[in-house]
Amino acid sequence: MKSYCAYIMASHRRVLYIGFTGRLQARVKEHKTDFYPESFTSRYRCHNLVYWERRPYEAVGPGAGQSVMRPALVFRLLLLLYPTSFRREYGDEMWRVFAERRADTRGLLARAWLWLAALGDALATAPRLHVDILRQDLRYALRGMRRAPGFTATVLVVAALGIGANAATFSLTDYVLLRPLPYADSSRLVAVWQHQLTGSGHYELSPFNYREWKRAGSFEAMGAATSLSANLVGQGQPMRVDCGSLDADVLPLLGVQPMLGRGFSPEDTRTNAAGTVILSWRLWQRAFAGDPAVLGRSITLDGEPFAVIGVMPPSFAYPSRETELWQALRFRADSFDDPSDTYLHVVGKLKPGATVEEARAELDTLAVTLERAHPKENEGVRPFVRPLHDELSEKSRVLVLALSGAALCVLLITCLNLANLLLARALMRRRELALRAALGAGRERLVRQLVTESLILAIGGGLLGVGLAEWSLPLLAHLVPAELPLQAAPTIDLRVLGAAALATGMAALLFGVVPSLRACSGVDSDGLREGARAGVGGRRGRLVRALVVAEVAVSLALLVSSGLLLRALYQLNQRDPGFRPDGVLTLRTWLPWPKYANNADRARFYDRVLDEARALPGVDGAAYISFLPMAMGGGIWNVEIPGHADDTVARRAVSLRFVTPGFFSVMQVPLRAGRDVGPGDTIDREMVAVVSESFARQHWPGQDPLGKRFKVAFNERTIVGVVGDIRVRGLEHDSEPQVYLPYRQQPDGSLIFYPPKDLVVRSSLPTEALAGSLRAIVARADPQQPVSNIQPFGEIVAAQTASRRVQLYVIGAFAALAVLLAAIGIYGLLAFAVSNRLQEIGVRMALGASPASVLSMVLREGLVLAAIGAAAGVGAAWAAGRSLQAVLVGVAPLDALSFAGALVVVSVMTLAGSMVPAWRASRVDPAVALRAD
Repeated sequence: MKSYCAYIMASHRRVLYIGFTGRLQARVKEHKTDFYPESFTSRYRCHNLVYWERRPYEAVGPGAGQSVMRPALVFRLLLLLYPTSFRREYGDEMWRVFAERRADTRGLLARAWLWLAALGDALATAPRLHVDILRQDLRYALRGMRRAPGFTATVLVVAALGIGANAATFSLTDYVLLRPLPYADSSRLVAVWQHQLTGSGHYELSPFNYREWKRAGSFEAMGAATSLSANLVGQGQPMRVDCGSLDADVLPLLGVQPMLGRGFSPEDTRTNAAGTVILSWRLWQRAFAGDPAVLGRSITLDGEPFAVIGVMPPSFAYPSRETELWQALRFRADSFDDPSDTYLHVVGKLKPGATVEEARAELDTLAVTLERAHPKENEGVRPFVRPLHDELSEKSRVLVLALSGAALCVLLITCLNLANLLLARALMRRRELALRAALGAGRERLVRQLVTESLILAIGGGLLGVGLAEWSLPLLAHLVPAELPLQAAPTIDLRVLGAAALATGMAALLFGVVPSLRACSGVDSDGLREGARAGVGGRRGRLVRALVVAEVAVSLALLVSSGLLLRALYQLNQRDPGFRPDGVLTLRTWLPWPKYANNADRARFYDRVLDEARALPGVDGAAYISFLPMAMGGGIWNVEIPGHADDTVARRAVSLRFVTPGFFSVMQVPLRAGRDVGPGDTIDREMVAVVSESFARQHWPGQDPLGKRFKVAFNERTIVGVVGDIRVRGLEHDSEPQVYLPYRQQPDGSLIFYPPKDLVVRSSLPTEALAGSLRAIVARADPQQPVSNIQPFGEIVAAQTASRRVQLYVIGAFAALAVLLAAIGIYGLLAFAVSNRLQEIGVRMALGASPASVLSMVLREGLVLAAIGAAAGVGAAWAAGRSLQAVLVGVAPLDALSFAGALVVVSVMTLAGSMVPAWRASRVDPAVALRAD
């Protein structure tokens, strides 16, 4: 059986039939044909050449037309493997040849072999044809790009900006919102909190509730952790390290094991067990030089010996990214006595098939039972359960999503602008396309050529965009929410590359295929007679104008979003924190327990450090506090007011801190009434307190609070002073009323997390000089006491809005890019329109039109497009503002100033893009324009 049809070419009534293998042999029955190109015969080597007389279709084979028609549909489907241009020229002849061969074939086996031969011809030949056409298109496209380097560079840069922005933001979005946490069965991991029925928000569990809730049957396991810090001594300079305390169930339920050594066992968590620790990879490298013999070594934390039992892998971070060391969580005998002592971060693993709703309902039942048994401490306490992956604040989620939306807008406007540029360029090439059509090229062949050029540009822009995304990742790493328990930073991996490839494909489709189809519509030999007036006029210009309108609309939405975020940031910075951070340096000296368990020992340390610090030249004051405002927002306690038994739980919550004398003057917190705490407020004197204005106003409205009594932290106290409110939870959050207690009135051995540890010094000295002096002072007071967290207080306040500023910078850059692209789009449209209306403008000016009228005509066209785009963009801007509402502190989504500013920028952008083409139009010489073709 001979091989069958691959290429067919016809001449008059003779048909040349060529198989797909072997060498071409010419056997001419009556006369030689000279229509067959030499390039074709030398490129394709075939072994079978057959001529036959063309016969009418009805006479082919026995059984006339119906027997031949049966294989026609299947063979036509097989022809779809070939390029369209080839199929249109030779397809009819090929299926006629196949039909005759099939009619002459007898037997099932022979017909099967005929079909196999036809399929083999198609599979071997069609790819070679596609490759050959692609090679031609690539050569032609690259040659055309070399002839227009400016256009090529512009398209590549614009595509790289759009694709790179989306690749970078997708890496962040994927890292924060989409990618599963690096734990085993992470979809079954949940965070367990508690909240008040009468309050808002949620907070940590108490050991008592943790022990009781752990019995819930919906959980396969439940573990507890807490964050703290400790002084590490004996490894060079004393250092303060962030620690985590884990019970024995945490690491197994997370499915993580140490890379060296072992995890915690139930024996390690017993009350009187010897201390054991697991090092982070970072601390192992920094303090122990990565020594594998560290296992079993004893280290000292806060004066207590601990044995190193393991080293965690570099990627592990729990409960926070700052944790460098983990201790076994050892509950004291009295840890379960007070259900209101809340400090545990609890993570649970649901049983297979259990849902979050089922777990929440079961814990709710347990909480109601505990409320009946402990009505005072557990009043209104209910569980709050959600997937661990969703442990993101609404603000963090909105910030990431807003950034992704802005990047998609940039990609859209990039595609629109590139489509505009390529469509304009294709319309300028209509005479070239018409010439190719006159020489025999079909519309699909012309579209294929233009799409190939667009695809080359898109791929080049995509590669440049991936490099741009890699360069910008360090900036985006600042937007990773701090509460996410991940150690690494976003990277360019296969997922991001896949997203970049998808963005490249979308870009090629949007700014390649659609403009190519539009540009090639109606192209024929009549296009050779089109002159300079052929271009973007009439229906041809509608698509170009629509693209410009869409660019303006998207630009307006981005500008409004940037304006809203800028306004929100301004409003936050205008909020009064309640103190003056300028000129204040802070540092932390966390006194170890039990070395400083005695109140008198702590007081001696504080007094020595403060006396020497205040004696430094240029220092205006120094003081200690338990937790710096904004640096630590916890310390929440309930108070009892005599005669106020009906107070709700929310009204009883206060923020508690111990302070040394002079704290309020150092921080310039106004003293409203009474006095500051003093050195005479000792443990053997009357228990006193200084409270905030909100505390006094809430419990004794319209009364003098001085002398009033209340109970907090196990002691009843008398109010001796009232000070202004401080935003201890940051600029964006409302804070609980504050209670300040004298540092000498903290009982020995109690409230181990509350001794003052943060030093604040107000000074005019340079930060470096003052920090060195304070380090020396602390070293003289206690050589084994590390100093950490040295920073100006202004940096702590600035950190409250750091993520907002970074996001504003990025979205602002996207908005600026969108405006620039829209301006380029308007400029390109008007410049192209002016170049194609030279004769019209020349006629106008010859008939008496002034340059000013021509100038206004072109400007009016640009302003009309901008007005239409702005009208369409107002709705998109409103929707964007509504989506950002969670982070718009003090700013409405329809903020008039933001919309007005965006409209002004759009107007300026329109004028900037329109002025040069309008000026060129007004300078047209009528004589030259009328002679133009």
